[in-house]
Amino acid sequence: MTESLFIAGRWTAGSGSRRGSVVNPATGETIGEVAFAEAADLDEALAAAGDAFAGWAATSAHDRAAILKRAAANARARAEEMAQAITLENGKPLSEARMEAGGAGDHIEWYAEEARRIYGRIIPSRAPEVVQSVVHDPVGPVAAFSPWNFPVGQLVRKIAGALAAGCTIIAKAPEETPTCAAILVRCFEEAGVPAGVVNLVFGVPAEISQHLIASTVIRKVSFTGSVPVGRLLGELSARHLKRTTMELGGHAPFIICDDADVAAVAALGTGLKFRNAGQVCASPTRFLVQDAVHDDFLDTMVARASALKLGAGDEEGVQMGPLTHSRRLEAMEDFVADAVAKGARLCTGGHRHGNTGWFFAPTVLSDVPLNARIMNEEPFGPIAIVNRFGALDEAIAEANRLPYGLAAFGFSTRNDRTHAMARRVETGMMSINHFGLAAPETPFGGIKDSGHGSEGGSEGIQAYLTTKFISQRNA
Repeated sequence: MTESLFIAGRWTAGSGSRRGSVVNPATGETIGEVAFAEAADLDEALAAAGDAFAGWAATSAHDRAAILKRAAANARARAEEMAQAITLENGKPLSEARMEAGGAGDHIEWYAEEARRIYGRIIPSRAPEVVQSVVHDPVGPVAAFSPWNFPVGQLVRKIAGALAAGCTIIAKAPEETPTCAAILVRCFEEAGVPAGVVNLVFGVPAEISQHLIASTVIRKVSFTGSVPVGRLLGELSARHLKRTTMELGGHAPFIICDDADVAAVAALGTGLKFRNAGQVCASPTRFLVQDAVHDDFLDTMVARASALKLGAGDEEGVQMGPLTHSRRLEAMEDFVADAVAKGARLCTGGHRHGNTGWFFAPTVLSDVPLNARIMNEEPFGPIAIVNRFGALDEAIAEANRLPYGLAAFGFSTRNDRTHAMARRVETGMMSINHFGLAAPETPFGGIKDSGHGSEGGSEGIQAYLTTKFISQRNA
């Protein structure tokens, strides 16, 4: 299996000979390769996106929406194919991959509908012969960088949002999971998207980002990934005065008050924590539990985590797959060793699982001190921290202590407590008494070091539009 680049409406192996290996993380075996873009390929993609922009921007919203709706239908028809590729290359259980791939059509359809709702406004003028209006235009060609943890779920938002707004796009998809990205792009190709409107490249991330962002063709940058890389791309974009959307890492607090249903919340928290082996930017990491229910919650979560079935994602009944990168195994071991050395209690897990693939046992730590690395750095893996608090103010203070601000969760039956969490926790997204994030119609994004801007919802398409004020005096 070799995945190719998609540039100017055609699939190509690229101008060079460099290839990247595609590995099954459940076995550690190489299962294919992916073509790496060279500078010449990126220049071709830039020329294609630049040349196609005027025509696509001038295409009526009605016609853009019609093409996107066909792409949505294609994505639904190929959802199982995408899901199988996600599981093989990312490692997540097939049930999770099916949810991700199955949602692609919904995201595309949402943006298709939003394309027809790019409204402007009339501003009453001070002179009767003057008409003042505000219109929104597509920002221009976009460079988009998507991650391997949700290789379809993140990429589809960027492509569909850009196209709905009238922008063209060069999408740099992850080398670890190229097959599902290629399938997704084929859904747009087969829907009739004109050549050059969508371009797909793989390769060395630093090379591609520096080349694309520095180009005068690119007018906007959209990035989903880690905080350190986001800072670098943000600095590079600022140097070239490019607009950006940055969806970066998180360290989500999960606050459980003493009036919450402990069993139900522990079941939800375990599922969210170990989904995709914890490799989720909005994954709950710091479980802050009020004193009266702390022990019950901890015991329940430890029992549930210990009982999770690990294995290859396509095996029957598997609840957690491997980490996608072998290097994440060492990172998990380092987090656990550091926390235990500083006084944390290891309740379950904390070690590699098996001798094949990149599995790490679901891990729960309790009584973790604030000076432990895992209390300050995003773990991005299957490690849950369970710490106690007394008054709600303490939990909110801990939630806000870190510079992250992507997602947060809160659980209580008391309106005063839920109101306090909703208003005072510093986060881009707050989910109270359930999991309510990442639907196509809702904005997804963070604040502080977790980035800026949103994908999804009406905010998602606004990210690809500029505002133009027009003041016209009638002759």
